[in-house]
Amino acid sequence: MNVSARLFLLLQHGDTFFPSGAVSFSWGLEGAFNAGWVVSKTDLAEFLETQLRNRWATTDRNFVQVAHAQAAHPDAIAELDHMLEAMTLPEEQRIGSRRAGGALLLAHEKLATRGAVDYRRRQRSGEVPGHLAVVHGMLCAGLGLSAGEAEVLSAYTGCSGLLGAAVRLGLVGHVESQRILARAGPLIAELTASPPAPAADATSFTPMHDLAAICHESQHERLFSN
Repeated sequence: MNVSARLFLLLQHGDTFFPSGAVSFSWGLEGAFNAGWVVSKTDLAEFLETQLRNRWATTDRNFVQVAHAQAAHPDAIAELDHMLEAMTLPEEQRIGSRRAGGALLLAHEKLATRGAVDYRRRQRSGEVPGHLAVVHGMLCAGLGLSAGEAEVLSAYTGCSGLLGAAVRLGLVGHVESQRILARAGPLIAELTASPPAPAADATSFTPMHDLAAICHESQHERLFSN
């Protein structure tokens, strides 16, 4: 692909118009909002930065990269998938990641992206959990995107999904969400400047996010799956 074709592909798959199922998830934000922990644009920006620094850059990015590298080896992808399942402690986050991965697989199955049909079958049979970061890395390789493009796309869609949830919760408006997203760009560039650690060395420390997800499980009225 030439530069224009690659850019178009990134725009297509990073757009909220793409049917990835991301609108169903808040990744703990709704629970934090309902608990009164995230109630302002400053709180939201800090919530997003913590998610990027202490979860995405130290766990999700690692799994995206390894899944991209191992995309031609389905059994290696499955092993990676089960590793991420074991590392994700809050049940609601595990379920959300599986559902998001399944929605992404379904869209790519219909688009005939390389690897999607087989892995979707394995997820539906219960053989693999189908976690989002793993599925994302594998599918980006199937699309012909580079590992670097895959990780930036992962970070961007994570940010846009969380900020979209913030808008629907009434926490911020569209313009303020774009200001927060713009400030996340240099941070993502900083976080991706050095190679990621191996998947086996991945770590995550987002206690408020995890507690918010745990509290969210028992809330009867909610907009999002997690």
